[in-house]
Parts: sequence; structure tokens; C-alpha cells
Amino acid sequence: MRAQLHHLRLAALSVATGPVTRTLDDEAHLYADQPGQLDRMRAMVGIERRHIAPVGITALDLARAAAERVLRETGTSPDDLDAILFVTQTPDHPQPCNANLLHGQLACPPKTAAMDINQGCSGWVYGLYFAGLLLETGAARTVLLCAGDTVTQTIHPRDRATVPLFGDAASAALLKRAEHPSPAWFALHSDGRGHGAICIPAGGARQPRDVRTGVAKVAEDGSERSPENLFMSGIEVFNFTLREEPKAVRELLEFAGTDAEAVDIFAFHQANPFILTQLARRLRLPLEKVPMRTAREFGNQSSASIPGVLAHDCGEQLATRRTRLLCSGFGVGLSWASCLLNVDPLDHVSIFQLQPPVPL
Repeated sequence: MRAQLHHLRLAALSVATGPVTRTLDDEAHLYADQPGQLDRMRAMVGIERRHIAPVGITALDLARAAAERVLRETGTSPDDLDAILFVTQTPDHPQPCNANLLHGQLACPPKTAAMDINQGCSGWVYGLYFAGLLLETGAARTVLLCAGDTVTQTIHPRDRATVPLFGDAASAALLKRAEHPSPAWFALHSDGRGHGAICIPAGGARQPRDVRTGVAKVAEDGSERSPENLFMSGIEVFNFTLREEPKAVRELLEFAGTDAEAVDIFAFHQANPFILTQLARRLRLPLEKVPMRTAREFGNQSSASIPGVLAHDCGEQLATRRTRLLCSGFGVGLSWASCLLNVDPLDHVSIFQLQPPVPL
């Protein structure tokens, strides 16, 4: 699906990361039977540290902290919000949705609509598109778009294929109807046939949790996980990414009638530095246009990944000058989504680590 919008303005952005910092060395016990594997993981994947949220801190907690900072720093009242969209796959409850819970925590008025979007690593672009539709029609003038997950809480602690990859974070973006129309191009894709490449098999209506679904087994690679834990086939995801992402980016540039040279920043989902480097090579992009420090410093932050790289790697530029920005996310679903935006200097941009709760 492709679309062009004209009234979407990214006004401000903040990202809150998990309060606990872990490095790859902290996971050395996972590779005790494979001497040298830790160094190979460090060299191959390139993720140096991650910020995670322990049980008791949720994506909603992180998003609330980011949202309160955005509203405070921009002088925006909750009364000004026409809608809250919350992209997450780790909600506080099966129902009600996180957007409604955040609506109540911020004390928004009844006229503020609230809705969750169940999507992963491509979710911020999906959310940006649906927020843009509200602004395009004039139904809304100000939208709060939150996106975030606590993926680490779904991973078995002895899954050595997955533990070192993920961090936790949530973002809050303040979006406004542009007074002076500026085109934004979107392309959204899905391939549900590949849904098994990234999944949590148990815990939903198809396979409810019971005494059996919580039992972990040892996989061929030595990792442990149960049907209630996240499973990811790294090779399938890698092949999917390099097969679809370069093609999708080229098609979006063609749809927008431009080329890669006219883009200032390519903000890809921060899966890991190795994948980002491969994407840059296949698209023949200069590495200075493909930020990847966020992947090294924070790991894969799922739906908060693109906001994370915008705030961490690109925050100074986005706060000071007009930027032509291409964002592209890919992952669970399988799904992938890209957009091309002209971003005026932001009113606020920040990334911060949530302070851990004070022990009782």
C-alpha cells in the first residue's frame, strides 16, 4: 500500500529507555559451554549494551514518562490532544488497551480518542501513517503517538540466541497538522506467510497458557525457551530483511520522485549494526547517512527503535535544521513499512533512561 499525505508535522519526540543497563559481558554465563562465542557474538552482531525494564515496569510506564516530558517541554496541555495512538505488542492488559490507560493517566478530556495498534518493529511508521490520516482529514490537529515494548520480559533468560539482542524503550511523538502543507510519502507492506519467523506461540486465544506452555525446552542451538517465550529465527529474519528492505526503499524513493542523494538521514529499525551495514551496502548508501550507534548502545528496541535512533543519533540535527528523513522498519508479521518526510526543526527531542524505582 502506498499513500501521500500533506498535513503531517513531527513537532516533538522523546524516548524513555529501561532503567537497568546490561552489557554483553553480563550474559557470559549463557555461553559457558562455547568458549569464544561471546567474542564472536560481539564482533558479528555489534550490540555492546542494552537498557532493559525489569518485571513491574511496563511499556506504558516508559511511554508515560516520555509523553509527560514531551507535553511539559512543549507547553502542550492534555486538553490539546485530539487522539492518542499507542503502538505496542506488550500491553499492560489484554483489555483495556494501553492508549486508554495513558488517556486516564494524563487526564485527557473525553473528546480525545484513544486506540492501540498491535505491531512490532515496523510499528512506528504504521502509527505515523494512521496519525497522519487523522491530521490529513482535519479530524485532529494534535496527536500523541506512543510506541514501545518491553520485549525482554517475553524472552527466556537462557535463550542465548535472543537475550543479547533486545532492549526496552517507549517513545512519545507529538504530531500536529501542518499549517503549510508538505508532502510525506508512505509505503506499508505485510507477508503473513512468514509469521512464524518471529512469534510467541502461547498466551493468546489460539493456545491459552496452561501448565504445559510454561515448560522450557532446550533447542538445537542450546537456547532454552517455552511456547510462552519469544521465538525468533535469526536467519529467516535476516534473509527477509535483505530481500525486501532494499527493494522497498528504492520503490519509496521512486514513488516520491527522488533519489537517495536527496535524503539526509536513513533511519532504519535498529535490529543490529551488522544488518544495518548490509542494508547500507546493498542500497549503496554512505555510512554517514545510516546511523547505527543506537543499535550498539541500546539494542533492538522493537517499535521504539526508529524514534530511538532519531532521538539518540540524530537529535541535534533534528532540533536545529530542516531534514529530509527516510524511516524504515521491518520485523514481526512479517511486516515492513517506510516513509519519507521533510522535518522542520523539532520543538523538543530527547532520550533518557528511566530512573529505577526506589526500593521499599
